[in-house]
Amino acid sequence: MKKTSVPPIFFDWVNNLCSVLSVRSIPTFIELLIGSMITQTGFVTDAQMAIVTKRHWGSYYKWIQQGVWSYLSLARQLLCLVIETFSLKELFIIFDDTNVPRSSKKAPEVKYHHQHGNKPNRPKFIWGQCWLTMAVALGNGCAIPIVSRLISTTSNTGKLLATRVILRAMKPLLNNIPTTLLVDSWFMRKNLLLPALELGFKVIGQVRIDTALFSIPDPLKQQGRGRPRIYGDKHTRDHFMALPVKRVKMQLYNKEQWVHYRSLVAKARFLKGRIVKVVFCQFEDSDGKLSKPRLILSTNTQLNAEEILKNYAKRWTIEPMFNQLKNSWGLNTVWQQSRQVLSRWVQIVSLSYAIPQMLVHLGEDNVKSLMTFTPWRAKHPVTAGRIRLGLNRIFRHFAVRSWWNAKSRKFGPPDYLELVREIQKLPKAS
Repeated sequence: MKKTSVPPIFFDWVNNLCSVLSVRSIPTFIELLIGSMITQTGFVTDAQMAIVTKRHWGSYYKWIQQGVWSYLSLARQLLCLVIETFSLKELFIIFDDTNVPRSSKKAPEVKYHHQHGNKPNRPKFIWGQCWLTMAVALGNGCAIPIVSRLISTTSNTGKLLATRVILRAMKPLLNNIPTTLLVDSWFMRKNLLLPALELGFKVIGQVRIDTALFSIPDPLKQQGRGRPRIYGDKHTRDHFMALPVKRVKMQLYNKEQWVHYRSLVAKARFLKGRIVKVVFCQFEDSDGKLSKPRLILSTNTQLNAEEILKNYAKRWTIEPMFNQLKNSWGLNTVWQQSRQVLSRWVQIVSLSYAIPQMLVHLGEDNVKSLMTFTPWRAKHPVTAGRIRLGLNRIFRHFAVRSWWNAKSRKFGPPDYLELVREIQKLPKAS
C-alpha cells in the first residue's frame, strides 16, 4: 500500500481525536472508527468484519459498554478540530431532531412519534427513537454532526432542555468565536432562546406568521400618568404587506431563485420585549406564483435582510446530513441495549461520517489519491460517498491496528524507507 494513498491530514485528524482517550483505548477506537467508516450498516459486528481485528470480538463490545471514556469529550474535540482546521471566524450551529424507526419494544427510549414531514405513503406516527443532533454548517453546503442526544421518554427531559444541556457543555469552546444558532419554528421558544441569549449566542429561526411583534415606542413622546410603554403598535400581516417589497435573485437551498421580502425592526413579546430583526419573505416559482409567506426572526439586528436569509438557508444542510446518516452510514440500524452504550456507538458512527465530509470540504486537490478508485465519476463533484469508496479499497480487510505506533503514540502508515534502512543496519546472520 502506498503512503500517498490516504491524505496525511486524515491521520492528523484521527490522532487529534485520540488525544482525549486513554492510551489503552486508542487502538480499539481506531479500529471501530475505520470499520464504521467503510461500512453502510450501523452494526458493531459489521464494523469488525470490515477490517482485520487483532482482538477477540467480545473485547470491542466490552470497550463500548464498560470502557472508561466519554463520548462528550470526543464531541468537544471534534468541534475544536472543525474550528481549527477550517479557520472559522464565525460559527453556525444547527439543532434539529430526527426519528429513527424501531420494531423492538426493548430498544432504549422508544415510543410513538409523529412524522412532521407529511410524506406520501408514510404513516403519520412511527414507533422509534428521537435523536437531537447538534451540527456545524460549513460553507460548501454540508453539515458536520458534532453530538447526538437520545431524547428520554421516562422523564421531563425534552428537546428544548436537551438543547440547553448541549449548549452549556459546548459553551467553553465557543467563547472566542461569534456563534449563531439556526433552528426551525419548533425550537423558537423562549425556554430555549432566552438561556441561549444569556450565554452569548445569536439566534436565527423561522417563527409563526402570527407571532406577536410590536413596534418600538417613541421615548420622546409625552406620556401621561403610569408606567412608560414597553410596546408600540402591533405588527400584523396587513402591516407587513404594506411595507415596500424588494425582489432579488439569491442563491438559496442550492439553487438560484427570486425572493420577495420585507423587513423591519420590532420587539418580540415571547422574548420579553427583546429587539429583533424580522424578514417577511416569499419565494417566486417559474410561473411567477408566490409561495406561502414565511417569517424569519434574527436576534442580531446588525444583519440586513439578505444576510439573514442566506444564513438561515444553511439550516437546511442538516436534512441531507440526516438522510445520509440514516441510509448510508447505518443510523437506522444502530443497536445497543442501554441508552449510554447506544449514545457511545452513535458518536463513533457520527465521527465516521464527519471525517469524509471534512475531506470533501478541503477540495478535490487534497483528496486526489482517493478519487483514483472511481475514474468513471471523474467529472462528478467530490462527495463523502466517493471518499468512502477510496477508503474502502484501502482499509477493507486490513490490519488497522498495525499502523498504531505504541512508542510514538501516533496512528499512520509506517515509513517503509526508514524500515529498510534500519534492517540494513542489522548485523548479517552467520
